[in-house]
Amino acid sequence: MNPAVIRNPNILAIEDDPVLGAYLHEQLERSGFLVTWCRNGRDGLEQARQRHFDVVLMDILLPGMTGLDALMQLRERSSTPVIMMSALGAEADRITGFQRGADDYLPKPFSMAELRVRIEAILRRVALERRHPPVVQAAAGELVFDDEACDVRHGGQAAGLTPSEYRLLDTLHRSRDEVLSKAFLYQHVLQRGYARHDRSLDMHVSQIRRKLKAIGYHERQVRTVWGQGYVLSAGEDH
Repeated sequence: MNPAVIRNPNILAIEDDPVLGAYLHEQLERSGFLVTWCRNGRDGLEQARQRHFDVVLMDILLPGMTGLDALMQLRERSSTPVIMMSALGAEADRITGFQRGADDYLPKPFSMAELRVRIEAILRRVALERRHPPVVQAAAGELVFDDEACDVRHGGQAAGLTPSEYRLLDTLHRSRDEVLSKAFLYQHVLQRGYARHDRSLDMHVSQIRRKLKAIGYHERQVRTVWGQGYVLSAGEDH
């Protein structure tokens, strides 16, 4: 019997900067990843559609097709985790990335150590999810959690959550009416430490609120408890 083979994670890097792209390719391969490097959005999208990747690293400002447009098209048929990379500092760009299905956002310049931590956190999360069989469970009110689809439904209508948003809402639901700290949620949901400048969790919460409102769900809401964290509690302002 052949020994079990441990497959090296397959990474797709979509980055038009030749210096950064070559650096990502070299450093990630040194870390044990298999790396495919594309220099424009259209080629990157085609690769992501045709082959299996464990994580996609996608720049926002790409020639031919922006990273945001490529992400939107990718999400029509794939749930492959995507980390957006960009020197753009505007909050609107980060919000748009999460709206279109990004799992994480890494502002440039960043260190390879931080990038590896982000990639490894996503890989751990995916591995954990695969260990558990999909179940459909009823939640508070009429909200139904579907682990297989990584989404919730209300009145038969799906919210269209991303995998990261679903994990966050599911975690809050399991501890409903209990305030969960940002540090706990970063570690448990995003599987990395909390840094004060990191707005990823806030962006996910904003998207969850918007999507639940869009499907008419008001029984419980994700509320901010200033200085403490977030809680899923009964809504008072329907």
